[in-house]
This record gives sequence, C-alpha cells and structure tokens, in this order.
Amino acid sequence: MANFFRSDCPITSAVDLLGDRWILVIVKQMLIEQKTTFKDFSECDEEIASNILTNKLNQLIEWNLVSKSRLKNNKKSIYYHLTDQGLSLAPIIIELALWSDANLRSDNPTMRKPKELKAMKANKEQFISGVIKAYKKQLATFERYSLKL
Repeated sequence: MANFFRSDCPITSAVDLLGDRWILVIVKQMLIEQKTTFKDFSECDEEIASNILTNKLNQLIEWNLVSKSRLKNNKKSIYYHLTDQGLSLAPIIIELALWSDANLRSDNPTMRKPKELKAMKANKEQFISGVIKAYKKQLATFERYSLKL
C-alpha cells in the first residue's frame, strides 16, 4: 500500500485513504447507525451503488479498518465490523458532524439534526467514549456467535 500515498505528509496520507466520497460514510453507518450487512448499507439514505459499496468494503478490509464474519448458525450472510483501527476514526466522524452542523446548515437547509447532536455538543469526549464503548459491547456480543472470515 506504500505506493498508494502521493506524499510523505501525514494529512495528505490520511486524505489519500479516507478522502474518498464513501469511506467515511460507511464508517459512520457502522459506528453510529449500527449497519453490519451489505443489505443494511445498500438500503441507507446515501444510496451507494452496489458495485461501489462492494469496492469500498473491500478497501476498508484491505486497509484493516473493517473485518468481516459470518454467524455460526447462518453462514449465508456476511457481517462487517470496525476493527480497533477503524473504531479509532470515531473522533473524526464526530468532529465532521459538529463542523457540518456549524458550517453547512445554511447551505443545506434540509440537513437533519440528529438527536445525538445535542450530546455531542455538550460533551464531545464523553460522547465519543460512549459511542466506542457501545460499539465494542455490541461487537463482543456478536463475536460470541460468529466466525471470522
């Protein structure tokens, strides 16, 4: 993946990986909206095309931001989960939500105001910690019944 990056700048390198139109949207869907299956992602408001979704999920797996598994009693469905590295993007997702609310609302008047926004603004660090803790708890429960792929 070293050839993937266009410079030695840490910000540019992060943008090379995360600056795609869909990558952070998928991470947000997993982290905040508890999406785990291809069907979950494809039925979201963002309307990501299935071929693009397949490509982006594979990239996220390749970059070790996401892992996939199947349930022991249902080997048909594939479930996608954030790795610790993917979960470490939580502060970025929350910062983007806060920045967007503060700076883009007048340009996008139809932007919804998620109920979590008030909690994000009240105590950002506590909110991020709570999101990560809840995600890890949900993942631990799921992992008892799943097989890594």
